[in-house]
Amino acid sequence: MREIIFDTETTGFDPQNGDRMVEIGCIEMIDRIETGESFHCYYNPERAMPKAAENVHGLSDVFLSDKKLFAHGAEELLAFLGDAKLVAHNAQFDFNFLNAELQLCGYQPISRFRMIDTLAIAKSKHPGAKLSLDALCSRYGIDRSHRVKHGALLDAELLTQLYIELTGGRQIGLGLADDSKRNDPIASLRPTSQRAERRAFMTPREHHADSAELARHKIFIEGIKDPLWTEV
Repeated sequence: MREIIFDTETTGFDPQNGDRMVEIGCIEMIDRIETGESFHCYYNPERAMPKAAENVHGLSDVFLSDKKLFAHGAEELLAFLGDAKLVAHNAQFDFNFLNAELQLCGYQPISRFRMIDTLAIAKSKHPGAKLSLDALCSRYGIDRSHRVKHGALLDAELLTQLYIELTGGRQIGLGLADDSKRNDPIASLRPTSQRAERRAFMTPREHHADSAELARHKIFIEGIKDPLWTEV
């Protein structure tokens, strides 16, 4: 199961009002395990950056002035996304901007059936709690000390860790990996799996004390002053 965890940075809140996406960061996961593959790009929004937005992510007009237009990098992004499920925090926001950019340059929007919203997951698990990325990272003990400003790739990396915690932790990945082998006739001929090794390790070991061990134990017990069991 391939999933892409992603985040965007923008010039504002609403692409219908002319706001544009200026950064996207994506992390690839397969069976809830990061593959090490990522995608990150800045885009020239072809408009001025409002000061309020710059204060959030630190991306200035000067910095973005020599970056490519989204239209010139859309195919590369779409190739990385493929047909994977797309995971984002408050995913409606990121999907709105991503699809607005795609439609501006003549591409079909991405189906919202591919959308997984970690904010919705967090709401169901922690009703009434603070559900920002910062708050949830604190709740789950995810280190965000290096997050001075918002950044799409950094936030996607944090969200990857959070998504794993929200959906059952690391063990779910092991389970999915095992499930993929159930119908593999060759798998049964291979050395025992990690799960089988764990079961074998946990099998109780028979033990019977020999006479020397029993003698040492008797001496130890007799050396205890006022043992509690004599008071019963």
